[in-house]
This record gives sequence, C-alpha cells and structure tokens, in this order.
Amino acid sequence: MMTTISHTAATATVQAAPKAKARNAALDRARTFLTLVVLFHHSVIPYTYFGHTDPKFWIGFDAVVLATDSFFMAMFFFLSGLFVWPGLVRKGPFSYLRDRLLRLGLPFVICALTVIPIAYYAIELRQTPDVSFADFWWKTVTVGPWPSGPLWFLWVLFAFDLVASLLCWLRPNLLDPINRLSLRGSERPAEFFAVMLAVTAVLYIPGRVYFGAGSWFEFGPFSVQHGRVLLYATYFFFGAGIGAAALDRGLLGADGRLAKSGWGWLITALVPYCLMWVLVYIKREILGNPVRLPDWYEASYGLFFAAFSVTIMFAILAYFLRFKRSGWSILDPMQGEAYGMFLVHYPIVLWIQYWLYDVDVPAFVKVIVVFVLTVALSWAVTAALRKIPGATQVL
Repeated sequence: MMTTISHTAATATVQAAPKAKARNAALDRARTFLTLVVLFHHSVIPYTYFGHTDPKFWIGFDAVVLATDSFFMAMFFFLSGLFVWPGLVRKGPFSYLRDRLLRLGLPFVICALTVIPIAYYAIELRQTPDVSFADFWWKTVTVGPWPSGPLWFLWVLFAFDLVASLLCWLRPNLLDPINRLSLRGSERPAEFFAVMLAVTAVLYIPGRVYFGAGSWFEFGPFSVQHGRVLLYATYFFFGAGIGAAALDRGLLGADGRLAKSGWGWLITALVPYCLMWVLVYIKREILGNPVRLPDWYEASYGLFFAAFSVTIMFAILAYFLRFKRSGWSILDPMQGEAYGMFLVHYPIVLWIQYWLYDVDVPAFVKVIVVFVLTVALSWAVTAALRKIPGATQVL
C-alpha cells in the first residue's frame, strides 16, 4: 500500500516538471564550461606553488587553482542533481539505476583499468624510468596504490543516485521544501542562496576541521576527500530539489532575478575568495605550513570556502541563464563530447606535461600548449569513440 501511494505521489510530482526531452541550453553550456574548467585545472597544477612538479611555475596559477578547486566539482554534483527526481519518477528506481550504472559504472570500470594506469605511468617514469608499463599496470591493480584521478566523481555520483532512488521510492515529496524555496527564488534568489550557504557550511565545516583538507578515503580505485563528501551531497540534493518540479519557473528560470544579477554575484564572490588568500598567507608566512592546522583556521577557511563556492556557482549560473535564448555559443559544438572529454583527458594532460618537462619555456607557454592540446585531443578521441556502435549510450 505504501509503495502504491508513493508511486501516485511521484507521478503527480513529475507532471508538474518539465518534459524530460526538453534541453536546457543554459545548463548544457554551464556543464560544458565546467568540463573545460576541469581540463584547465589539471593543465596548470604542475606549474603552481603547491603542486610544483615542473621546473617552471608561476604564482598566478595558484590563484586559478584556488578558485577552481573551490567550486567546480561541487557544481558538477549540483548540475547532475537537477534531473534526478524527474528521471526517477519517469523510469522508476530500478530502470533509472540500471541506466546510471551503464552511464557511470561502466566508464568507471573501463577507465580505472585503462585510462588511469596510462595517465599515472607518466608520473611513475619520472621516479623509475626503467619500469615497463605492464609491470606498472600489474602493480597498480594488485598491490596499489590505485589512484582514480578525476574518476572518483563517477562512483560518488552513482552512490548519491542510489540514495536518491531509495528516498524517492520511500518519500517522493521529500524535496518539496527545496522546490518551494526554488520557486520563491525566482524573485528572491538571495533567500535560496542564504539557505544553501547555511546548510553547506554546517555540513562541510565540521568534516574539514575533523579530517583536514587533504584527507582521502581510498579503497582501490574508489577514493574521495573525507571532508567534502557532505559538501557534495548538499549540492547534489539542492540540485535535485530544484529539478523536482518547475525547473524553468524557479531559481533557474530564464526570466528570474538570478539571470539578471550575474555581476553582483561575481563581485560578491571576490570577498570570500580574497579572505581565503589571507588565510593562505597566514598558513605559509605566519604558521609556517604546519602538518596539522589549528581548528580555528580550518573552520574559518571552511566558511570562506563554502561562501565562495556557492556564490561563484550563482554567478556562473546567472551568466549562462542570461544568454539562454541566444542561438549559438562557442561551447555548443563540444556539448555532445563534454562527458567523454572529462573521462579521457587525464592521460592526455599528464603525458603532454611529461614531454614538456625539460622544455625551457615559461610556465605560461607550457600551460597554453598543454590546455589547447588537451582540449583538441580529448575532443577528437571522444568523437572517435562515439562512432563505435552503442557508444553514445555511455558517452
């Protein structure tokens, strides 16, 4: 009886939602933009102060990484959550999870066995130049460590999908409060922002204080930062709440206030961003880069991190929502390949950095070469893979 009632309520919920087949150009472009941010983030890391693994570096790239690391993965979870609830109700939890297993699980397994070892072999050669790839691959998958690189996103997202499926089956109206907040956010986006920031801070800061910023859960290729799990879950379920019904009439409506206030959010984001830099200076110049930072430091950084993350996401969403009706964007041509580019780019970027290691040119030149070639090659590889029969079901 309970299952029947839940199914009826779920059907009523999805009837109020937009049709699943309708594409939202603003959100598609935002997702493609984030994919390019991921590629650029990985392109600059060896040339930063903290990730200085190349002879050349530039402190300006630290400013880039500090910004990107603070929001892009959380925003990926937010965008992924937007279409979860309608998909669950339309397909049912079992069919939905089957499709997600194909879309997330299969690439995770294939890439963990191929893409990731190929990528990290470039790093291994710097330490042990004589090791063969076969020996390195066997050691990786049997003894470890078996890093996942950016692939950790796939299994964590599937875990969130699994939780969402259970919640939708038991309580299909669970996210209605978030959806009502989104509808009010059409005219009062600051209200939604305040609630999301408060929830994010409450769930993120204790984990950061307890685990620290660099603590990771690792089990074979399954890894995730301890302190950020609840942060990512917050973004995912806030996105799911917005997308549960009336996606185009709520916070993310093209005619809403958010779409008209992009510069305001961008300027506001500079405040917590600059405060993070103040704390970075304190850590390096006053505290002396200790292994374990004081709790007050981690709590303060966590607050500024959460504030910047939510604010810059609002600024990016506002920008793309504002131009939703435009007929064409430079991001449109690679939209279909964006997911595949995320999956295959990591060995490309690491091997280009490996080949440029001994090249005596400024760090800025290396980054341009790495980024441009990574985008071009990962795009081309994905386009070729998508020509394989059935590949578009996954990529």
